[in-house]
Amino acid sequence: MPPSTPNDSPRPATGTWAQVHAERAALAADLAGLDEGQWATRSLCDRFTVREVLAHMTAGASLGPVRWMAGVIRCRFDFDRQVALRLAEHMGAAPTETLARFRQVITSTTKPPLPKVAMLGETVVHAEDIRRPLGIERDYPVDVLTALAAYYQGSDLPVLSKKRAAGLRLAATDGPFVAGDGPRVSGTTLALVMAMAGRAPYCDQLDGEGVVVLRERQAMA
Repeated sequence: MPPSTPNDSPRPATGTWAQVHAERAALAADLAGLDEGQWATRSLCDRFTVREVLAHMTAGASLGPVRWMAGVIRCRFDFDRQVALRLAEHMGAAPTETLARFRQVITSTTKPPLPKVAMLGETVVHAEDIRRPLGIERDYPVDVLTALAAYYQGSDLPVLSKKRAAGLRLAATDGPFVAGDGPRVSGTTLALVMAMAGRAPYCDQLDGEGVVVLRERQAMA
């Protein structure tokens, strides 16, 4: 059985946490019928499979600041080692257990030392890392994506999204998000978010003279 997770959100969440919980629940529903081969599909997230990305998401929803820092120290500030260690903790013995563990943290408000909107970003971006290779589409609420695009355009936590977007004029074609100055990059809000998060395939969905610049920056960590 998976380890028990404290119920750290006894009341219905509001604001950003409500958005995070809704996106986690939607992802869990989308993954309920996967077969073994689909769970082993390579995700958009570096070297991880779909199943491994989901375990990573569970880890992120289970680590408060103190435990996160303890792990960083234990791993001697090797953040890749820390990610691998926590991922292994939440994989479980089979994909069904990996999904069960994720379901346990759907309403968690536990997080590493990051803003709440960064957790929303982790949820949406990693959900796309999983969904796109599987051919699963989600109609994300535009307000969720707009808030996330604004955050990524102005912050480099937890990914170097601000640096990727620097000197570019980003404009959504399906929502109100517009930010920055310079060569124009336009497309759906989701494509802009994912491109800022370093997912190169989403550049294919963008238009404008600034796309070539964004492509060149995709190798940034």
